[in-house]
Parts: sequence; C-alpha cells; structure tokens
Amino acid sequence: MAGECPSMGEDRVVLVTGARGMLGSDLCPVLAEAGWRVVAADLDEFDITDPAAARDFVSGCRPAVIVNCAAYTAVDKAETEYHTAFRVNHRGARNVAEAAAAVGAALVQISTDYVFDGTKEGAYTEEDPTNPVNAYGLSKLLGELAVRVTLEKHYIVRTSWLHGLHGKSFPRTMLTLAQPCPGGKPRSLRVVSDQVGAPTYTVHLAKALAVIISKPCYGTYHAVNAGCCSWYEFACEVFRAAGLDPEVTPIPSSEYPTPAPRPKNSLLDTSKLARVYGHQLPSWQKGACEFVRLWRASR
Repeated sequence: MAGECPSMGEDRVVLVTGARGMLGSDLCPVLAEAGWRVVAADLDEFDITDPAAARDFVSGCRPAVIVNCAAYTAVDKAETEYHTAFRVNHRGARNVAEAAAAVGAALVQISTDYVFDGTKEGAYTEEDPTNPVNAYGLSKLLGELAVRVTLEKHYIVRTSWLHGLHGKSFPRTMLTLAQPCPGGKPRSLRVVSDQVGAPTYTVHLAKALAVIISKPCYGTYHAVNAGCCSWYEFACEVFRAAGLDPEVTPIPSSEYPTPAPRPKNSLLDTSKLARVYGHQLPSWQKGACEFVRLWRASR
C-alpha cells in the first residue's frame, strides 16, 4: 500500500521471536531505542511450531506487532532435513500468523531472496514471480503464503546475504579462514564470483524494520543494503576492512558445488521501501566495515 499511511496505535508492545538469533539479537535493542516495549522470545520461551504454545504466548503478552525472526536457516541441510525446515519456516509462520490474528496484532514475516530462482537480469521487485530452486527457499515461500492468507495486517520483508555479529555468517567465516598461517604466511582462499547479491548487515536491517512497523503500510517489501557484489567481492571488502591480505582466487559456482543450488542473481529492488517509507539502507560496504569493527572489538 503506497501513499499516506495512518500512524500506529498507542499500544507499543512488540514481540520478537527468535530473539537470540543473528537478526533478533540486534533487532531487540533497536526497537527498544525506537520507543517500543520489547518482549523477546526464543525457543526456550515458546516454540513457534507448537500452535497452542504460540497462541498462549501471544495472548499472554498481547503485542501490537510481532516480528517473526525465528527460522530454520541451514540452507544445505534443508535439502535432507526438509521436514524440519518446513515445520519451522512454513507451519511455524502460519502458527504465529494465527496467534497474531487472534489478538489483532500485525505480523512482520522475515523472508529471503531465495524465493526467486536467480535467472532474471536486474533486481527482483516485490511483484516478480517466485520460483525457489532449493528446499529452504520453498519453505520460506510457503511461510510467506501462509501469512498472506491468514492475516491481513502483515508485512513480508525479504532480505539477502544477512550477516551480523551474533551467529554464523559469511564474513565471520572468511575472517576465521583468513588468519595467517603459523610463521605469518598468508592463507590462500577460493571464493565464488558468479553469484551476485546485496550483503545486508543485521543492524541496518533492524533499523529498517523499526521504520516499517512505525506505520501500518502492510504488504511485501525488499530490504537490503544498497549496491551489489559477488561473494568474492564481499570477501575482498571484508579483508580490506580487517587489514588482512590473504590470497583470494575467484572461482565459478561449478568449482564449489553445494547440496542446495543457489540463485545466481539475488538482487532485490528496494524502491518500494524508499517510496512508501522514504527509507534506504546504507551501502553494503558500510555494513561490512561496521561488522568488521565490532568483530575485532569482540575478540
């Protein structure tokens, strides 16, 4: 929905599921700083795959908004653990949507670029047809569809190549692998160069989510850091920011086969977010630099 949107009601309680995950860990303090009363919940507090638990927990805190960050994100394992992936990403999303509907809450469902097949030239818009190429992407797409048919007051927010300080991520892996060998000899790494996307820093996405839920302009949005790169270029930028100089060789995806196929093009068009909310995330390079700075400080 574009144009003028009414302001959110006075009830400023927001429930964050998956609150101790990579995105949730950064989202909770960002929402608190924005003036929300945050209820942070993770698996120990309630399991989104349990419909009764979801209903009881949500009815107990009666939030105005729920941000569902709980997800199964092991892309390669999902090819064999697809029952678990679908239980969390599809049925879990449906359970949270039904619980939200019961108390009149809005729901933000976090989704992914992997709902697309990566064959388009140029960035995907929210209206482009979906066609996931792996089990993880299909499980997330079914989660989107479940939310749409269950709850009118919803936001689907797709993002890509998410990285943050709390949890496993590509730049953390690269920084670990790039540490010099004993004796100071530089490491030699091979990184895929024919997949492109927008690395998105969790803190920057969290701030975008705070903007999105400030007005009930429901619908589907793409939210990624500005610009694009390949995994190889992402790795090089991370090493530059960290002051490391490993030998990095660009390789095609065919030389690094994975159990789950990846879309070659993961670019997401964020013009709708800019048009409706007047918000744009910073560049992916800035996100990479901020990640490296905090990573170094935490060591």
